[in-house]
Amino acid sequence: MADGINMQRVAQIVRSDPSRRYVVVSAPGKRFGGDIKITDLLYETAADVKKTGRTGEAFEKVKNRFAGIVHELKLDFDIDALLLETQRQIEEENSEDFAASRGEYLSGRIMAELLGVPFVDAREVIKFDAEGRLDKRSYDLLRAELKGKKSAVVAGFYGEDVNGRVKTFSRGGSDISGAIVARAAGADLYENWTDVSGFLACDPRIVPNPAPISALSYKELRELSYMGANVLHSESIFPVREADIPIRIKNTFRPEDTGTDILPTSKYRFSGNTVTGIAGKKNFTVIFLEKSLMNAEIGFTYRVLSVLLRYGISFEHMPSGIDTMSFVIDSEQLKNGVLENLIRDIDATVHSDHMHVFDDVALIAVVGHGMMKNVGTSARLFEAIARAGVNVRMIDQGSSEINIIVGVDNDSYETTLKAVYDEFFGD
Repeated sequence: MADGINMQRVAQIVRSDPSRRYVVVSAPGKRFGGDIKITDLLYETAADVKKTGRTGEAFEKVKNRFAGIVHELKLDFDIDALLLETQRQIEEENSEDFAASRGEYLSGRIMAELLGVPFVDAREVIKFDAEGRLDKRSYDLLRAELKGKKSAVVAGFYGEDVNGRVKTFSRGGSDISGAIVARAAGADLYENWTDVSGFLACDPRIVPNPAPISALSYKELRELSYMGANVLHSESIFPVREADIPIRIKNTFRPEDTGTDILPTSKYRFSGNTVTGIAGKKNFTVIFLEKSLMNAEIGFTYRVLSVLLRYGISFEHMPSGIDTMSFVIDSEQLKNGVLENLIRDIDATVHSDHMHVFDDVALIAVVGHGMMKNVGTSARLFEAIARAGVNVRMIDQGSSEINIIVGVDNDSYETTLKAVYDEFFGD
């Protein structure tokens, strides 16, 4: 959606298959290296309005970009009037979410004109509850809005809160909007078109030419997306999962590529591969607690978690032993003295015998349904890491046996990822 050429490409993809009925659009992204995404310009615009009450240079760039797109498309569409009205609304609303949402709104208006189909404003049909979560009424509202419309364009990324103000999903939230529309429409398939040809078995920035993944399950997607495989927003599976709707990842720039199918349990068939994919992230901190007879102390874990709750801190994993417990936390949450205060309050609450902190830890997840079908998967994993000369700092394996997570030093992250990939995907 970056420019008029790409919008024409999207229109051709939609028109090439009559079963592609409802289109959810994102805001224009970068056209070239060094370019700025429309959403980022709109966040700058929101900051300008908050500071001065008026839009500034950033919104002028937004206006020029959208006007240029309409000119490229040669549309008979009064984009200048729409942009002036949008500018007035942004200043009047004085809301970061409202400003950020206008990229998808304007993109949707243009795409609807290009396709010659109705435009649906997400504000009217996607609602959030008082806690900021998706209101299930949204499905009924969307279903009613789409009824009788053979095709339509729906703006992604935003909806409306209980106070009648525009609220956005997190970045990449158009993926979630698409899943909501797919479920409301009772779709047979949710196609998510992006700039890559589906999921790869490892990060191509670290492992050259990793194997493509033709199909994976919802569970595998959640594990890989959470650990950094950012092809699809990890929350986008929830609306379609409940309705057993498959997702297909396709490349807008290479529509002939097969892509990746993401399948519900009822439709998933084991591929025969021991491991489906490998992903990871750096910069975690591990807080290690030790206390004798911890297992006999009722409420011990609850009291530790209550301290994390008071600080508003979430944890990624919680490996434990009979007298030990560890919390793996994203280091970003522990800056500016938070870690020191947290350690002090945990110790005062549970009176541990020992507490240690290990920082600069990277997590690597090995994911696949085949791991529970093949004897020796763990042995292969740890032999590969040992051959690479890497020390494992932490191990966590869920009872579902769909993943094994290992913690290593940040400095060993790339070496470990390559070693594990070579073990399971190498010749």
